[in-house]
Amino acid sequence: MPQETTALAHSTVVRVSTDGRSQRGDRVRSAARAAADSVPVVRTGPTGITATTPLVMITSNGRTAFYGDPSPATVRDLVDELEAGTVPTADADAVAEHDPETASLPVPERGPLSIGRRDVLGPCGWVAPLEPADWSFVSPEQTADAAAAAGLLGRGRGDAAADEPVAETWETASTTDGDPVVVCNANDATDLPTGDDTLLSGAPMAVLDGIAAVAEHVDAGDAVIYVSESQTDLQADLRKAIDAAVDTLPVVPQLVAGPDEFRAGEPTAALEALEGADRIEPRLQPPAPAKRGLYGRPTVIHTPRTFAQVQRAIAEPEGIDADAADPGTRIVTVTGDVANHATVELGSSASLAAVREAVEMDGSFKMACVGGVLGGVTRSLNMAPTAQSLRAAGLGTDGVVELFDTDRCAVETVGKRARFASMENSGRCVPGREGTKQLAELLRDIYDGSFESDKIRELSRVMRQSSNCQTGAHAPRPVTTAIDEFEPEFRAHTDGHCPSGTCTEKL
Repeated sequence: MPQETTALAHSTVVRVSTDGRSQRGDRVRSAARAAADSVPVVRTGPTGITATTPLVMITSNGRTAFYGDPSPATVRDLVDELEAGTVPTADADAVAEHDPETASLPVPERGPLSIGRRDVLGPCGWVAPLEPADWSFVSPEQTADAAAAAGLLGRGRGDAAADEPVAETWETASTTDGDPVVVCNANDATDLPTGDDTLLSGAPMAVLDGIAAVAEHVDAGDAVIYVSESQTDLQADLRKAIDAAVDTLPVVPQLVAGPDEFRAGEPTAALEALEGADRIEPRLQPPAPAKRGLYGRPTVIHTPRTFAQVQRAIAEPEGIDADAADPGTRIVTVTGDVANHATVELGSSASLAAVREAVEMDGSFKMACVGGVLGGVTRSLNMAPTAQSLRAAGLGTDGVVELFDTDRCAVETVGKRARFASMENSGRCVPGREGTKQLAELLRDIYDGSFESDKIRELSRVMRQSSNCQTGAHAPRPVTTAIDEFEPEFRAHTDGHCPSGTCTEKL
């Protein structure tokens, strides 16, 4: 039986892509290894498409056959056929022809994996995540200047430069007195999956490489990866990845676990958690973290998605359109009323509506919430996935799209989000502490026959403009965008009628 080894060193190989510590994935991989005599069987991380997990990819000389969630018996038969010298394609979900030496998952012509691009997500599912030999690290000559020149924007709620040029943060941190430090903020304690999860599990070397490159760029000798305490499996894998790359990386990050609290994922609240504060709350700004951050040091805070984008911009600068308003790609996870969630990568010229093709909905589409738990509600996804287009539509840019079917009530949906904000805000500022409570109360009043639209909008305006934290500033967004799209549904509730037939009591 062949031992597990690197994948890229072989022209003929069986890859088993699993999501986390999947027992079914382990059974499928064990079956493949038991059947293989000479062909290496490699465990890779998640592709981002959970509907096909575990995914078996059988490759030989530039041809790959994809089999989603096969039985162990089927896998044994497939491996036997490959051992006999033939790539089994007859019953494959998809087949792709590609460069035999590709380091990126080949995109088939059909199926969920065909949606979007595989640039930053390319190694996910294809490369052994804990094997540095399968990864091309950037060299000292390849600096982060390329990423800075490209004008990359920060990505995700936990990024201190979210939707702003990262180069400005780097410049501030590198020119401020003190020893800079780099923080990878992957703590986002919600029930919503993110592209950060996929990257850290499927391509941790890309994130580590990006962290080290930024650290060198700002002359930081220290770096930290900050994750949620509950993600014990991810912590274990990240420690293995860090240990495996310790002799390769010029700056080796320290792994730190933080509270399983939504508020702890906000960039400056993350610093409070890292410093061991008893009360986790966002800091007053200015100064920004780039001037005074972790223990008073100049601090660069990005998400794993941002670091992965930086790494790709350094390694392949020709693939980044520096003239675009939002250079690089956007990684979007689609969830909600779907059979299985999916993470896809979209270019700036694509339509966000493409994410619907990566999943199967439980019912007919009614609306989407774009931008995480406090994102904006919309009936249409016909817009570019760029930060500029999403903000212009009043939506969020956190990289999560929740699809909801016709059984969902707009009032109930945003009411739960308002209540979430009232419980999860830090309590530091009045607009966040009291405004979220008032917003939730105004929505509960609808069930008692009072819909004060003007009052809701005025409260929302004050919260957006004066809240110290993102929770207070973004809490009104689901409500106001839902009113814009579904005002008749709100008014129907004042008469005791829920058009969706789902509301039975006051939230």
